Amino acid sequence: MSFVALASPATSPWNFLICSLAGLLLLWLAAWLLDRLWWRPRRLERTLRAQGLRGRPYRFLIGDLMDNYVRKNKEASMPLRCHNIAPYVVPFLHNTVQEHGKTCISWFGPIPKVTIADAELTRQVMSSKSGHFEKLQFRKLSRLLAEGLATYEGEKWVMHRRIVNPAFHLEKLKLMLPAFSSCCEELVTRWTGSLGSDDGHCELDVCPEFHSLAGDAISRTAFGSSYLEGKRIFELQSEQADRILASVKMIFIPGYLSLPTKSNKRLHNINNEIESILQGLIEKRMQAMKQGENTKDDLLSLMLESNMRGTDDNGQSIKGMTIKEVIEECKMFYFVGTETTSILLTWTMILLSMHPEWQDRAREEVLGLFGKNQPEYNGFSRLKTVTTILYEVLRLYPPSIALVRRTYKEMEIGGITYPAGVLIEMPVLLIHHDPDIWGTDVHEFRPERFADGISKASNDPSAFLPFGWGPRICIGQNFALLEAKMALCMILQHFEFELVPTYTHAPRNEKLLRPMHGAPIKLRPLV
Repeated sequence: MSFVALASPATSPWNFLICSLAGLLLLWLAAWLLDRLWWRPRRLERTLRAQGLRGRPYRFLIGDLMDNYVRKNKEASMPLRCHNIAPYVVPFLHNTVQEHGKTCISWFGPIPKVTIADAELTRQVMSSKSGHFEKLQFRKLSRLLAEGLATYEGEKWVMHRRIVNPAFHLEKLKLMLPAFSSCCEELVTRWTGSLGSDDGHCELDVCPEFHSLAGDAISRTAFGSSYLEGKRIFELQSEQADRILASVKMIFIPGYLSLPTKSNKRLHNINNEIESILQGLIEKRMQAMKQGENTKDDLLSLMLESNMRGTDDNGQSIKGMTIKEVIEECKMFYFVGTETTSILLTWTMILLSMHPEWQDRAREEVLGLFGKNQPEYNGFSRLKTVTTILYEVLRLYPPSIALVRRTYKEMEIGGITYPAGVLIEMPVLLIHHDPDIWGTDVHEFRPERFADGISKASNDPSAFLPFGWGPRICIGQNFALLEAKMALCMILQHFEFELVPTYTHAPRNEKLLRPMHGAPIKLRPLV
C-alpha cells in the first residue's frame, strides 16, 4: 500500500495529461466527422438550392447510395427490339431527372452530386475552356485496379499524354491490323469448328468469346505476346474489378481498405501478381531495346521508345515515366482495351440479331468491298453501313453510362456557381436517349441517322459521348473502332446469326453496360 501511495502523486499528472490528450483527440475526430458527414453536406446543399437547383435531400452518411446500388427489380427484363433502356438500367437516375429536371441534386454518400443531362453544359465541363474539374477518384481503389492516363490530372496528365499519344496515331495503328486479323481469324476458325455436322449451326454466348478476342488483341498489339501469356492478367483484373465494385459501397468507413479482411488481402495479392507479371514483360522489352534490337510495332515498344526520348522537339529536357508508371499504363491498356471493345462487339451482335435487315445490309457491303478476302485498312474508310451501325450501337448502348468530374474550386456552369467539393455527373446514357436531341425516334435502332457523320446525326454535335469529349477524349477510340470493324467484317463474311429463343434482354450496369444474362447467339455458316 505504501508503494502505491508513493507512486500515485508522480504518475497521476502523466495519466491526466494522456487522458486529456486522448479526450481532445476524440473530440477533434468527432468534430471532423460531424463536419464532413453533416455540416459540410448541409452547407453545400443550401448553396446549391439557393440558386434554384432541385433534387434529393441529404440523408446522413449514406446519401442516395442505397437507392443507387440496390436494384429493386433485379431480374426485370425488357421486350426484344426495345431500346428504351434507361428506366431499367439506371432507374434511380432516370426517375430523379424526370422528377427534378435535367440539372438536379442527388448524393454520393455525404458528397453532393449534380447531374447535368444537358449536352451543351456537358461540353462546357469536358472542354478545356470550362475551368478546373478533376476526375472522381478513390486513390486506394484506383491503385488496386489501374492508374494511368485516364486517371491523372494536371502536369502529370500532360506528360503521360505526350508519351502515350504517339502509340495511338493512325499510322501506328495500321501496323497492328495484321494482329487484329490474326485474332479474328482464330475466332472464326474456332466458331466454324463448333458448327454441328448435321444441322450446320451452333449456339454460343458471345460475351466471353469477345472478351477473349479483345484480350488476345490487346496482348498482341500492346505487348507482342499471345493471349495465353496474358490470360492470367485478364482473369485477375476481372476479379479485381468485381471486388473493387463491391468495395465502393464501403469506402466511407475510414480505413476500411486497411482492415485485414479476406477480401482486402485478396485485393492486394491480385494487384501484386498483376504488377509482377507486367514488370517482367516491361523489363524484358527494355533490355532488348538497350541491346539494339529492332523496336516492335506494339504499343509497349512505342510507349517505351517515346518515354526514352530525353528532349522534346525544341531540344528541351523532358521528364519521362518511371517503371511503376509504365506498369500502371499497361494495366490501364489491359482493362480498358479489353472491356470496351468486347462490350461494343457483344451489343453489336445482339442488335444485328434483333434487326436482321441491318445485318443483311452490312454483310452486302462487306462482301462487296472485300469478298471473302481479308479486310484491308484502305477499305475500312468505305465501310459506310458498318460504321453507322457501330455508332448507333454506341449511342443506344454506351459502354460507360456516365462521366463524373469534381470541382476542386468554385466554378460556374450554365449560370450556376458550384463550390469546391461537388461531383458533376454527365449521364451519357440519358443524353444519348434524349428525344429533344435525337428526335422522336430516339429509342429506335436507326443507323442511317449517322449517314452524314456524327455532327449531323442530331441537333447537337456534342451529344455523342461514347468516348468522352474534349482534350480528355479516350485516346484509344480509333484502336477500339478498328478492332471492332475487323471483327465484325470477318464474322459477316462467314456467318449468319440470330438470338436463341432463351435470350433475355436485360441490360445492366456492372462496371460497364452489359447484357445481364449473356448474349447467346445461334450461328449458321454463310452459304
